[in-house]
Amino acid sequence: MITRFLRKTLTAAAGLAFALIASAGAAQEPPGAPAESTAASEAEKADELARMLQNPVANLWSLSFQFNNYLLTNDKFNSNLNFQPVMPVELTKDWNLITRPVIQIYNSVPYTTPTGQTERTTHFGDWTQMELFSPADSGHWLLGAGPTFIFPTAGSPYTGQGKWQAGPALVVAYTTKKYMLGVFPQQWWSFAGDPNRPETSQINIQPLVALFFDGGWAVGYSGNITANWKAASGNQWTVPLGLAVSKVTKIGRLRVKIQPAVQYMVTQPGPVGPRWNFQLMLTPVLPKLIKGTLF
Repeated sequence: MITRFLRKTLTAAAGLAFALIASAGAAQEPPGAPAESTAASEAEKADELARMLQNPVANLWSLSFQFNNYLLTNDKFNSNLNFQPVMPVELTKDWNLITRPVIQIYNSVPYTTPTGQTERTTHFGDWTQMELFSPADSGHWLLGAGPTFIFPTAGSPYTGQGKWQAGPALVVAYTTKKYMLGVFPQQWWSFAGDPNRPETSQINIQPLVALFFDGGWAVGYSGNITANWKAASGNQWTVPLGLAVSKVTKIGRLRVKIQPAVQYMVTQPGPVGPRWNFQLMLTPVLPKLIKGTLF
């Protein structure tokens, strides 16, 4: 199973790298830029991008491809690939709107049939859509709030919840050139969808903890703390302890953050839940596609 995951990951990464190199011309420096760009200026740019790419409300366009491979408590693997663009727009000189969808391109889930056999289904997962309103300048504080939604786009009952869901999202963090510390929670309640599927009430809490180092390097907490409020008491929480190491580099003229991470779940729901997650994130930075204020 690990071999299959690695093959999928390497194939997708190779395709992504080819696409990035092919499109690198879109991120070229402006004509007339000094040809003698020094290594020091490149390092400073990498440091700035490393901080911005950790910031959920940064005014920076980017794409993220997140490969997850969960080792479950029954020693089976659940693999998925999430596509996570970040598309901020300046509404006014004082306020930004950050659009952050999470599109589950594939989700490969093992399940047990009524006869006791283990089968696997691979299909699209549910789509998460978040809209964050954030002040354009709040100093060292990172602030954002807005609605978040889950759309039942999964192609299989095993890869999604079958419910339309909505709720609030919030970002509160403090950042400097050396570190970031904060929290990024999202809560959803179901309000429509398949009547044969159970109602949902769930929260996702992303700790924002990172240390920044010279040359575009960063080290931080990895993983999302989740709770299913509809589950039985003692069976609600998934709590990972994880470490991520990232580096901002260049592929051609395109700047990309590469981030491997490992997470261990200190608690997870039963009877089968995630124990480990081996993750790889590739995040290319895009030129800003919508410039200037809208209003």
